[in-house]
Formats: sequence, structure tokens, C-alpha cells
Amino acid sequence: MSRPEHLAPPEIFYSGEEAKKYATNSRMREIQTTLSERALQLLALPEDGCFLLDVGAGSGLSGECITEAGHYWTGCDISKDMLEVAVEGGVEGDMVLNDMGQGLPFRPGSFDGCISISAIQWLCNAETAQANPYKRLLIFFTSLYRCLTRGGRAVLQWYPENPQQMELVTSTAMRCGFGGGLLVDYPHSTRAKKYFLVLYAGQREGGKPHTMPQ
Repeated sequence: MSRPEHLAPPEIFYSGEEAKKYATNSRMREIQTTLSERALQLLALPEDGCFLLDVGAGSGLSGECITEAGHYWTGCDISKDMLEVAVEGGVEGDMVLNDMGQGLPFRPGSFDGCISISAIQWLCNAETAQANPYKRLLIFFTSLYRCLTRGGRAVLQWYPENPQQMELVTSTAMRCGFGGGLLVDYPHSTRAKKYFLVLYAGQREGGKPHTMPQ
């Protein structure tokens, strides 16, 4: 089966009927919810009432999980149709139309943490001859680091295509100042295996060290 990012740019792939599936397809909702809950667990937030960023927020399914966990959020996505589905569904977070590969349009230190579900692999796909995956990753991670509070975490679930892509994404994040690394759930299962890039934007206040979650 072809990977979605090989079929069309995200703003085209996630348009029309494909966008509506995220509001009506129970299997898609279940998968997205499970991944979002795991990302929030790995984020290991210290308390309720944190302000989070959801990158690739789509129809707002991840945002619903953030709300249920007692936090506030803003979501961004490149697909206008997906954002319209979110707004029509009455999500509680603010939604922003944005291409993450051109940088996140938020002030420094705006967010206590960030989650992203099934999105960052799109940065590795060159849609035009001028597109440079490394440059887009560099712009994304630089802007993500900037908009997190000191010591804030980001948990990015994604579907790497191959080991070279894993290395490219992880090393670019580290080059932008992040600590952390790749965490793999169910590493010995072909079908159930899930990849999470767990990142730290500097040390927490008070100098407490980060530890990789399980």
C-alpha cells in the first residue's frame, strides 16, 4: 500500500471526503485517540491546566484528548478542510492554518508542551523540485524549540519510512537544541510498532534533569 505522503501533498490528500472520514470513521477515531492518549502520557505534564500545541491537529481528535485531560490547546494544520471539520465539530481549542515546514507562527515560550500525531513524516517529502526536506525539518524544529517554555516537552508520533529518515529527523531535532530521542512501543511487532520522538527544550526550572519515559 502506498504511503499517503507519496500520493499527494497533505493539503490535497486531506481534503473533501478524506477529511470527513476523521469525523465519521470509528476506526480512525479509535486509532487517533489511542495515539493521542499515549503521547500525553509520554509528555508527563506536571499538572492540569497546561497550554499545549497540537501540530497537525487535523479534525481536532487529538485536541479532544487534550481537553479531556484537563489542558488547554491550540492546533495547527495545513489542510483547510480538516480544520473546517474541527470547527464544525465544536472543538475547544483555537485552530490555525499553517504549514509546519515554513515554521510555527507563535511567540517564544507560548506552550508548556506539544504533541503531534501522524504528521511530521510529511516534512520528509519533497513536493516540488525546490522543496528541501532537511531545510523544512530545520525550520520546523527551530520554531518548535522557540515556542516551547524552558524545559517543555514535545512528543511527536510518526511513521518513519526507513532508518535513514529516522536518523534525518532525530538528528535535525538535536541540531536545533533539543534533547531526548526515539521511543518505540511494541518494537518486536510489525503491525503494532509505534514511533514517538520525545524531545526536551532545555532543562526544567530548578535544573531538574529529564528522564526518558517508558
